[in-house]
Amino acid sequence: MAWRIDESVIRGEIDNRTRDRVTGRIWFEGRAEPVELNLTGNAWRDLAGRRLEFVNPVAVKKPLSADDIGGFATRQTGTIGDCTASRKVKVPEVTMDELMERFKQRKPFPWHWGNSLYLEWFSETNGRVVIESASYLLTVSPHMTWDMTADEEAAQQRKNAGAMGGFIQQLGEAVMGEEGGAQVEDKAWNDGAPQSEAEAEKMQNDSDRLADCINARLQREGPDADYEKILEEERERRARERGEKPLTPEEAAKRAEWVAEMNAAAEALANPDPEIDAEIRQKHPLAEQLFALSLRLTEEPEARGWVPADAGEEHPLIEFGASAGKAGANLAVGLNGREWPPNVDLCGGVIVRLKRAREFLDDALRAAEACTEEGLGELAWLAAVRAEMAQIARECDGLIAELRAKLERGCD
Repeated sequence: MAWRIDESVIRGEIDNRTRDRVTGRIWFEGRAEPVELNLTGNAWRDLAGRRLEFVNPVAVKKPLSADDIGGFATRQTGTIGDCTASRKVKVPEVTMDELMERFKQRKPFPWHWGNSLYLEWFSETNGRVVIESASYLLTVSPHMTWDMTADEEAAQQRKNAGAMGGFIQQLGEAVMGEEGGAQVEDKAWNDGAPQSEAEAEKMQNDSDRLADCINARLQREGPDADYEKILEEERERRARERGEKPLTPEEAAKRAEWVAEMNAAAEALANPDPEIDAEIRQKHPLAEQLFALSLRLTEEPEARGWVPADAGEEHPLIEFGASAGKAGANLAVGLNGREWPPNVDLCGGVIVRLKRAREFLDDALRAAEACTEEGLGELAWLAAVRAEMAQIARECDGLIAELRAKLERGCD
């Protein structure tokens, strides 16, 4: 889970005038000293070689909570993610209260395309951090110290969102799987109660942040990075921060065995054997349906020539498919490979994954609505895929309700 703290920003400055290095300072409401950035990598082409200043004009800003102030490092070192001041977003032309009222009544609202600041980085201490806003006042220095080519920008974006992301998600799931199982067992041993939804949510957030820290190091250290070593070091660092006791030799041996098993599983996922794949993977029909739909949403718009060659990830048709794919990944993690309904001890964790999937389904449906409004694609095709996406979302809501009822009963 990323830190999303744009509502707390007072002002900031980002500097990419040195190639492969992004520095900066950001001031937050409720925090006296600025947060300092020292990141490897480059911004997108609009900010590469330049310095950006931004100000949040909102009169009343959201102060950082006491936990955020204490947990968010003053010096942020790591790797830059997507960093641009030219991402196109819909900017409502009504107040937030009116927007919410129109949304509840399913009424359209007036809007215009605007530039949004999107600043993402992967911190060695705090994991993924995102600051995103279309309301900031932006000032980009006219002087440019170096020029990023279109090919270099494409390479930077591929690096930010490329194949490593899939592995990191698997890595995060593996970390959660091991630690989650231990926590569930500990809780059951202590009070006999299954893990609650809130406990599962907290555990998932911790796991996400650990995976983001690992991701930052993998990106910084490049293709020669030793992810097994990084995994161990990051887990040990987090254990020290929590005041946990060091592993005994027996626990260390068990951990090494688990890492070897995880590597073998990752290899099997990357190179599945079709003859045994069906036997070892029990796939939930809803996850399979969304997987097939996400492939259609990714492949068919390009095959039919609806997506311009220079379209970015903010293009509604591209966002539609990408959000569906992310929803499908979370649904597969939550549903595949297990009997239904799951054991009560696993319900909290499955609910969290279904909620993640549900959020991405909402993103996909909003992107589909934008496609319809802007006349992208064919109307009949859009209507069909939107209807199927909405049906999947309703079934996902039903599964969440079923598991919450089971958790409330507290037994299988």
